[in-house]
Amino acid sequence: MTRRLGETSPCRLVRLSSRLLILLLFAFCFLPSAFASSWTRQPSGTMAWLRSVYFLDQNRGWVAGTGGTLLQTTDGGETWKRLLALTRDTLHDVYFADENVGWLIAERDLLKLKTNDEPRSYLLKTEDGGFSWRRMLLNNKDANVRLVRMVFTDGEHGWVFGESGVVFATSDGGAHWMRQRSPTKHLLLGGAFALDGHGLLVGAGATIVQTSDAGASWQPGIVRDAENARFTSASFVGANFGWAVGNAGQIFATRDAGRTWFAQRSNVGVDLLDVKFISPAEGWAVGADGLVLHTSDGGARWFAESSNTSHILNRLFFIDRDHGWAVGFGGTILKYSQAAAPQLKN
Repeated sequence: MTRRLGETSPCRLVRLSSRLLILLLFAFCFLPSAFASSWTRQPSGTMAWLRSVYFLDQNRGWVAGTGGTLLQTTDGGETWKRLLALTRDTLHDVYFADENVGWLIAERDLLKLKTNDEPRSYLLKTEDGGFSWRRMLLNNKDANVRLVRMVFTDGEHGWVFGESGVVFATSDGGAHWMRQRSPTKHLLLGGAFALDGHGLLVGAGATIVQTSDAGASWQPGIVRDAENARFTSASFVGANFGWAVGNAGQIFATRDAGRTWFAQRSNVGVDLLDVKFISPAEGWAVGADGLVLHTSDGGARWFAESSNTSHILNRLFFIDRDHGWAVGFGGTILKYSQAAAPQLKN
């Protein structure tokens, strides 16, 4: 059969169509989003177990951990400088109201306590940006009670809590800490508060308690199918939406300010140690084995993201949806950022 000039064979048409399809698919992968997200490790200069992170803005932040480790950055974590916290005790939490006033929770090793009256946990306060610290003791009858976490809504209002359900609150910037009525006898490990007085505390024994009056009174949440849960962290968005995470990949959510809770599917079995929601839709959770989970639909679906580490990640902090940090074992500091995605050339 003689082919006329200008005609193309069927096989050649198939090859051309296949190449065109591949090019279109390749281009499609880059077109939906102008940005690509990633977690990258930052040099911390320490192998301490980092337990907490707090940022004032995209540049100024602090990280605290074991052995009295306290690090500061003024460039978003590109470089970290060690500050002297005047202790070698474990620092469980860090908070700064501004560039000068900050707080730490410290815990002493039980084997190093000289007397039974010596407090196991104490607060440290700075008013000069961390150059000097002074110890703040709480009026606590049980000196052996561990304090593990603190939450501030502003420079004046804060809460510290921990073992045996103990809760202390301040409304004058820490000049006075008043013990609140204990909402539980279980260890409290996490919490979240809003400026309007709504708050959550979570912990062992499937504990979730909520308040609408800044802790003057507490009500237990109704948590279904969580008998063996040990909740480690909570996050609040607005007055109604909240999440709690815990052991064995458990995630629970509320839509009624903490009164009732329902389970969400994380698709993982490792312990989750912290959770942060930026909006009612977008949130993050971290935990053992370097796990990082992300949702963009309020937790209806959670997806694992690459963290490039297998170390435990203890704590999260987000300034906004494009700038976040996670810290954990072995001096691990991870930064989340949005980077411009590669574009196809014309």
